[in-house]
Order: sequence, then C-alpha cells, then structure tokens
Amino acid sequence: MPEDPKPAVTEALRTAILAGEYAPRQRLVEIDLCERFGASRFILRSALQELAAQGLVEFQRNRGARVRDVSFAEAIEITEVRILLEGLLAARAAERASKADIAMLRKLVKDMRAAVNNSELLRYSELNAQLHAAIRDIAAHETAARLLRQLRDQTVRHQFSLSLVPGRSAVSLPQHEAIVAAISACEPEQAERAMRSHLHSVIEAFRALSAAATQL
Repeated sequence: MPEDPKPAVTEALRTAILAGEYAPRQRLVEIDLCERFGASRFILRSALQELAAQGLVEFQRNRGARVRDVSFAEAIEITEVRILLEGLLAARAAERASKADIAMLRKLVKDMRAAVNNSELLRYSELNAQLHAAIRDIAAHETAARLLRQLRDQTVRHQFSLSLVPGRSAVSLPQHEAIVAAISACEPEQAERAMRSHLHSVIEAFRALSAAATQL
C-alpha cells in the first residue's frame, strides 16, 4: 500500500510558514502550493485543513486559505496557557532527569551564555527553543508536549520578534539558568516556579512590544 503523502506535505508547508516564507494574512494559492510541494489539490486541501486545525491557517469565504495572523493579545493568552503546561513539564523534568539529561541542559545554557556574550541573537533564539524542547522531552508527557507544540507554533513570529529586542536575551538568560539549576537539583516545585516566572516575563515583554507597535 503506498505511503500517504499528506503528512509530508502538511509538515513541509508548516515548516515554510514557521520559517516566515509566507507572511501573516498572505494568501496560500493552491495551484502554486501544488507545484511547489508536488501534491494534488486533494492532498493540499487536506494539508491546509490540518494546519487550520493547528491554528496556522484560516479560510476566508470565497477567497480560500491564508496564513493566520496571531495578535499580541492572543499571543499573551497563549503564553498564559503555556505557563500551566510548561510549569508542569519543568516539575516532571526535575523528577525524571538523568545525569546525561542534566549535562545536556547545562551545556545548552552554557552555549546560551556564550551567544549572549557574543551578541548572537539568532543563535540565542535557536538555543532557547532547543532548551524548552529538551525539557519537554525529559518530562515525557505526550499530551502536554503535543499541545505545547501547537501553541508555540502559533506564536513563533512574536517569539522571533522578541528575540531581536535589544537586551532581552540578557534578561531571559538568568531565568533559563534558574530553570536548569532547579531541574539539576531535582527540585520539582522550584523548577515549576522558575518556569512560570520566566513565562510571566515573556508576557510582560509581549505587552511592551504591543504598546510600542500601537505607537508607530
């Protein structure tokens, strides 16, 4: 039986959207996407429906699909939900982390500090995402991880904008170091508090960005 091509097309389009190849509110023209991804219209439409369910695409009446534009207000709401889920995962990671896991987390924050010292903002952003993903993997909570992937995907544009704010990485670095220190010490409650504190800081940064945008 031939392999279903829909998952591959869905993932390829998802990756392109998250990479910024398609801007918020940009129309997703079916014939162009079929040519790019080598897919039939049936497969492509199924992929678009899947991405709509994930909150990355929306359908307009008589106009087809476009990339969904997530507002700062919604990004803040999403981060409020992330506080609950990622707090849980940080606590679980503190209970489950092996010596190898801890060494890997410490290496990530060491690399993050080097990126800050070298003013490598994009590198820091990449390592930031890797650290959060590593904590999710260590926690091994499939439901929370699945929900978080969807939530983070919806705010990726705002996360990227935040990573470029001067001085932001220097603020978030000690927060990440505190999270890793708590996980390394096998302190679930402290790890959860550190994660929640970090994400509250993200919300405040989003609010500052939103206020600045309204003044332009």
